[in-house]
Amino acid sequence: MRREKLTRFMDEHALAAIAVNAGPSLTYLTGLHFHLMERPVVIVFPCEGKPVIILPQLEKTKLNQLQFDAEVFSYGENPDSWRQVFCEALQDMNLGKQKIGIEPRQLRVLEYELLKQAVAADFVDGTPVLAALRAVKGEEEIACMQKAVKIAEDALEATLPLVKVGVDEKEIASELFLQLMRYGSENSLPFSPIVAAGPNGANPHSTPSSRKFMNGDLLIIDWGACWNGYASDLTRTFGIGDTGATEKEIYGLVHRANRAGRLAGGVGVACEEVDRQTREVIEKGGYGQYFTHRTGHGIGLECHEDPYMRQGNGQLLEVGMTYTVEPGIYLPGQNGVRIEDDVLITAQGPVSLSTMTRELRQLG
Repeated sequence: MRREKLTRFMDEHALAAIAVNAGPSLTYLTGLHFHLMERPVVIVFPCEGKPVIILPQLEKTKLNQLQFDAEVFSYGENPDSWRQVFCEALQDMNLGKQKIGIEPRQLRVLEYELLKQAVAADFVDGTPVLAALRAVKGEEEIACMQKAVKIAEDALEATLPLVKVGVDEKEIASELFLQLMRYGSENSLPFSPIVAAGPNGANPHSTPSSRKFMNGDLLIIDWGACWNGYASDLTRTFGIGDTGATEKEIYGLVHRANRAGRLAGGVGVACEEVDRQTREVIEKGGYGQYFTHRTGHGIGLECHEDPYMRQGNGQLLEVGMTYTVEPGIYLPGQNGVRIEDDVLITAQGPVSLSTMTRELRQLG
């Protein structure tokens, strides 16, 4: 089914083939898992004929799990042989002077140069094809994401009792990682947990430090789990000790913005409209300049993928699309707030996969 859709989308974009290397799209199309390493792995899917797989000999046993026929070309440990193998693999595919789609964010120069040396084709951005294919999730994918959300929520709840004045960010980040493993997440997390308190919370992508929690801090925890390859991505903000008036004000604004964003989605709604309705709450509250990023991003096999909830993105939401809603306010040198949920578009409207309370919880 996925390969049938791929062929249809390639035809619509006038692509003779699409080439993917080790990564989420390859896994999505084949069910096989390869990691990026010094040895290239490439699969070329033509509009007509069998796919061609180029991989090292040591990885060939993985092909026993492949559910479709393919032409297989393998190589040994001498890199000098790679070019010849790529040439042999592509010589009978009749792709010369035609368009081959690639993923600019994923394909490395290593694989790109080998492909160019093997066939005189026009290599173009194939992201629109693969993004359209992966953006709409099936029931099994949604179930995996729901499981990833549940693992993440349970892991954080198990971690929160350790949060108190005098504990540092690294301690909580380490404990959260441990709890994610205990509750069943795969070892490869979508990203390293962000634990940021006080002034560190004003940096949306802060790295956990040895700074100890202090009375009056707001604590941002941005974390996720992975189940069967699918990610969750959540954020909650907590108060440490006595929360001041400004902190409560910005928390309330972000709370309302998060709700507006979660309710804004629906079939046929533009991604930019979700961003607009979310951002409008914070702008009307007088803190628009401190909401410094888009409202959200698609999520699935990758933590960040299409569709993106941002200004200027007129892409329309469809049943089965999943994305984050994560408004924030970041006051330099003071504190930050972010509340993030994973949202699914259904025929009946948007549904949040995450259920952990969004009310301000006081810890420590």
